[in-house]
Amino acid sequence: MLKRANAIFVIAVLFCMAPLAAHALTPYSQDFESLVKADTAALANDGWLVFGNVFFLDGSYNYGYGPFAAPNDGAAFCAIVDDQGIGFQAMAVYSDYANTGHPTSIIESNVFQEQMVGAGDIGDTWTFDFQAKLGNLAGASTALAFIKTLDPNAGYAMTNFITADMTNISTDWGAYSLSIFVDAALDGQILQIGFMNTATNYEPSGVFYDEIEFYSDGTVDGEDESWGGVKTLFR
Repeated sequence: MLKRANAIFVIAVLFCMAPLAAHALTPYSQDFESLVKADTAALANDGWLVFGNVFFLDGSYNYGYGPFAAPNDGAAFCAIVDDQGIGFQAMAVYSDYANTGHPTSIIESNVFQEQMVGAGDIGDTWTFDFQAKLGNLAGASTALAFIKTLDPNAGYAMTNFITADMTNISTDWGAYSLSIFVDAALDGQILQIGFMNTATNYEPSGVFYDEIEFYSDGTVDGEDESWGGVKTLFR
């Protein structure tokens, strides 16, 4: 796997009333309505990233690439779409069809947001809620949603991988939820929320996602009661 860039997308919010052990995780909310569908940087500007892993057909690992700013041009990984029946816009997630190894490889495509866990997050439970419906997914393609943690002090080793299988969900919108308890071992680790799929030979792999919410059990009505900071939970 290619070495990750040293610059990690870290979202930290400090308030004058915050305790010394400041939180680093912040709530995230996105319904894609305010993003401009025609803007190829719309998802990137909202903090979305992509990462690809490539496997040989026998399942053994070949190489990885990324992370890169998420595209919004329809060719690879993800795009803002309309006319999907929940609001006016949603996000479609699918394979990296721009990868020329598709005919002879299994391509794993990841689309995600990431933040850094801080000491003040220890003891909180964070929840990743979203709406999803099946798009054009066929053949041997698979899809899932995830919460993932990575340890940058251990070669970005994955320390948590909490998933929901999206491969055979309904073609109607449904609600899904994943949660993670932040223990002391996660201080200083990277936390990702997002979506993944595998596909080969350009087989369809699309799933639609919308109404994304990421929040802690200390957040009530948009206010984080555990440390006095007001955080926007819904747009």
